[in-house]
Amino acid sequence: MAAFGLHEVLGDTGTNSKALSRPIHPKLVASRSETYRSSTGLQVTPDEGLKGNCADVIIICDIHLNLDDSPEGRWPEEIAWVRRHFDHGSLVCSTCSGSVLLAEAGLLDGLEAASHWAMADLFRDRYPSIKFRPERILCDSGRNGQLITTGGASSWQDLALYLIGRFCGAKEAARVAHLFLLGDRGYGQLPFASMARPRQHNDAVISRIQEWLVDNYVTPNPVTAMVGRSGLSERSFKRRFSAATGYTPVEYVQALRIEEAKQMLATDEMGIEEISAAVGYEDSTFFRKLFKRRAGVTPAQYRQRNRLSSLLV
Repeated sequence: MAAFGLHEVLGDTGTNSKALSRPIHPKLVASRSETYRSSTGLQVTPDEGLKGNCADVIIICDIHLNLDDSPEGRWPEEIAWVRRHFDHGSLVCSTCSGSVLLAEAGLLDGLEAASHWAMADLFRDRYPSIKFRPERILCDSGRNGQLITTGGASSWQDLALYLIGRFCGAKEAARVAHLFLLGDRGYGQLPFASMARPRQHNDAVISRIQEWLVDNYVTPNPVTAMVGRSGLSERSFKRRFSAATGYTPVEYVQALRIEEAKQMLATDEMGIEEISAAVGYEDSTFFRKLFKRRAGVTPAQYRQRNRLSSLLV
């Protein structure tokens, strides 16, 4: 749980004989001051409620939010507390899905923001003015450095080191990183992302095409084939497909192909050129460029990382 990890790491800063800076005094804050259980079943005892004085830095940790749930109207007390801190000049941060609360507060409008990659649909549909950055682990979201968002469940580690470096210096950040074995994830979170779930919709024609595409994504000129099977004009098909799924037809095909390529890279012994052809790309150079754009790493890097992960499981 990010809150406990942040509390431990930040709380160690500046507290022992080898410390190189002043200490940080983290506190757990919640809308209720009594002990409660988190969504994962852990017992949480807040240090204080939301009525205390403004802190120099606040961090909104990951929020339990089912993908079918709407955040509308949720967390009114917490949002008021965040806005009070922001207006006071505090540094406002979030980890993982915590950025949804900042989005609901209106603080990210027109800005870049990171979050867990699984929140991509929510940001696309509910917060279209926010420039969602699924590839980023840590994102300076603007307002003169007053807003920091991070992506991925373990991104609290990157935020902790960022805050220690910003307020306590690089040497202390390096000491804490060495002590807690906090590593680098310079590739971002795209290598861990899967195809974002398409929107739920009632367009029967598009649903039929999606079902056909699952088994036929390697078809040459797939968009042309999809248009032909739909019985619609090309312009009408593309418009309806994008409205129904949130993807353009070509983006949807590319996403399916890259997902299949990821599975092959992690489990098969086929060469990259063979995998490229197997998912519908005869031009392996184009495939490599497309894969890196969508996954954040080259096919070879993805294979190396995921083969190692599978051996460790």
